[in-house]
Amino acid sequence: MQSGNRVDRLLAWATGELAGSDSPRLDAELLLADRLDKDRTWLYTWPEYQVEPQQCLQFEKRVYRRREGEPIAYILGYREFWSLRLEVSPASLIPRPETECLVERALQLDVPEQARVLDLGTGSGAIALALASERPGWQVVAVEQNADAVAMACRNRDRLKLQVDIRRGSWFEPVQGDPPFDMIISNPPYVESNSLWLQQGDVRFEPASALTAGEDGLDDIRRILGDSRRYLSPVGYLILEHGHMQGAAVRTLMQASGMERVETGFDLAGHERFCQSRKQP
Repeated sequence: MQSGNRVDRLLAWATGELAGSDSPRLDAELLLADRLDKDRTWLYTWPEYQVEPQQCLQFEKRVYRRREGEPIAYILGYREFWSLRLEVSPASLIPRPETECLVERALQLDVPEQARVLDLGTGSGAIALALASERPGWQVVAVEQNADAVAMACRNRDRLKLQVDIRRGSWFEPVQGDPPFDMIISNPPYVESNSLWLQQGDVRFEPASALTAGEDGLDDIRRILGDSRRYLSPVGYLILEHGHMQGAAVRTLMQASGMERVETGFDLAGHERFCQSRKQP
């Protein structure tokens, strides 16, 4: 690729280079728009704009990284989630649209105006920050074990100026001794350790520790269910994301743990995506 090129020619070149992607044109537009600090509409408004040589070189490097399969979110360093721009890195999972379904359901539940909410395995802080942005009266606590992810979640919180108490530790360990929570919500690891899916697409670059949970993918869900009742208020809610083929298994585990009113929620593709239950006194 030659430097100092027009926007339309750069996009055509990048689209060809990224032919192996599921969305080559979109990938090219996102990478170039970010490099030029413009939106995608601007690219179509000014197709003849001559890009500076240094910007061309940087764009080229990004295209090659994407061609090798690196996720767009890691290349850009951010991902939009629930209208929030979140910093992301290989320290945590990339927030996905499916997880927004958990946020939507949580906002519909009958909880106190000053509800105490616990987000387990918060990663970049996506769920906790989305809830805090919609319900500033809620007391949201987010727990994450990975130190780099904790630091990233804190940066996201501070930049967005949201009130979330972010703590480092494994599952319920950092909230021992806290008052009970009106809601516990989590997108835990739920992929089988030997899943072929781990060798495909973006997940090849994401941390395995945030993806896999034993042979059947349910080890961490079992851990959460084993302790959740002790940390819930008398009629508190529990919402857990799971794989689209794990709904029946998670419902069974929830019922076995003593949770009641077990329900399944679906993502926009119509797949079973999360289970909701409630503790009964």
